Amino acid sequence: MKPQSVTKPQVIAATRTQDATRQKWIAALMVGLALSLLTVVRADAQNRPATFADLAEQISPSVVNITTSTVIAGRTGPQGVVPEGSPFEDFFNEFGDNGPSRSSALGSGFVISADGYIVTNNHVIEGADEIEIEFFPGDGQPSELLPAELIGTDPNTDIALLKVEYETPLAFVSFGDSNGPGSRVGDWVMAMGNPLGQGFSVSAGIISARNRSLQGTYDDYIQTDAAINRGNSGGPLFNMDGDVIGVNTAILSPNGGSIGIGFAMSSAVVTNVVDQLEEFGETRRGWLGVRIQDVTVDMVDAIDGLEEARGAMVTDVPAGPAEDAGMVSGDIILLFDGVAIEDTRELVQIVGNSPVGKEVPVQVLRTGEMVDLTVVLGRRETAESAAFPEDGDTPDEGTPDTTNMLGMTLSEISPDMEESLGVEAGSGLVVVEVEEGSEAETKGLLAGDLITEAGQQKLTGIADFEARVEEAQEAGRKSLLLLVRRDGAPRFVALGLE
Repeated sequence: MKPQSVTKPQVIAATRTQDATRQKWIAALMVGLALSLLTVVRADAQNRPATFADLAEQISPSVVNITTSTVIAGRTGPQGVVPEGSPFEDFFNEFGDNGPSRSSALGSGFVISADGYIVTNNHVIEGADEIEIEFFPGDGQPSELLPAELIGTDPNTDIALLKVEYETPLAFVSFGDSNGPGSRVGDWVMAMGNPLGQGFSVSAGIISARNRSLQGTYDDYIQTDAAINRGNSGGPLFNMDGDVIGVNTAILSPNGGSIGIGFAMSSAVVTNVVDQLEEFGETRRGWLGVRIQDVTVDMVDAIDGLEEARGAMVTDVPAGPAEDAGMVSGDIILLFDGVAIEDTRELVQIVGNSPVGKEVPVQVLRTGEMVDLTVVLGRRETAESAAFPEDGDTPDEGTPDTTNMLGMTLSEISPDMEESLGVEAGSGLVVVEVEEGSEAETKGLLAGDLITEAGQQKLTGIADFEARVEEAQEAGRKSLLLLVRRDGAPRFVALGLE
């Protein structure tokens, strides 16, 4: 049978039919995708809380109002206003304040155990002579104000632990993981407390940022836009599981009211503090026994074996755990107890959260090589002030035998400067003058500073300094690392050689 031929018009018709079919498939696919996206959006919308009422009802019995009172000594009489025995004396006694008075303050807190332990901020109860607790109204809750005993405080984290006695178990809440999946930036949170003394109040928002610092040594704040005002201090910040992930502590505000920037100390910090306050009535933080500073970008070129600006550089090692372990000034701590150290803040927090007496493996970078050490931690609260005493003396600037290098006029230590410096002659160079507009001035060096090391080698005189500069230049380095001491406090500074 002879095959039929396909004419050109038939080919065109077939092509049009295929195009139409393809368009229908594409349209169907687009509709399917749209329905899928709509399903995802609906699912996300369902994950958003339609109400916080159930959560608030669940956790509110554990939240408390805290009232404190402090005795303020009054005036003994109208002294200096009218003479004693004057007919006007009774008038001034009547309207004047001749005896002690009381000032009151309000704050918030929350119960963490059935036997009555309560967490709040230290600044809520600081200096108080009396502390009273008011519970959220409800069945089984104490209806009267209960006196509270102060168990312990930690000003460093602004946390305080109280205790009340009651005949029946109290409703309480538990701490959650402030670093867990329900504590991410963007997650919902709810704050409870006693804002502006108005009584129990609830506010909701999201976590705006993590790991905020307000210039405290152990700061690890959660930032939230949930409304926090005066009186909320010490109250809990809850995740959606009803666990406490923060203690509301501070706000950033130009007018004293909430503008959506509030800070809660993370439970990762608070739980450790509370455990110690409950056990000891005070904190017992680990202590490494060194002065440290951050490694800056301009230091990297001047340090052998360091490829990026990270770690904590040791500037001073007094008698203590670090010295016993063999740590020296100039070491860069890169690994502490198995944790890679990014900066000094991280190291301080990890050390502070470590138990006193713990043996900790430490890795340091020293003159281009990694060195393994084992440190037995001391206790910061009892050792730090003894290891780093105050030293306010500054060196005498009028010394002979000076030289000008790297934007500074430097002098060796003469015998008449030994007493004011507290060091022996040959222990470094004194900065007599800093050239205006120089890098040394930009880096904050001042007349009177003492330079004890250059290129991580000790200096005994000007010849040593000149040799360190020459060595660094021959090695192709762009900067030289100096160890500078001011009022006894050391820090490293990198100055350019070009």
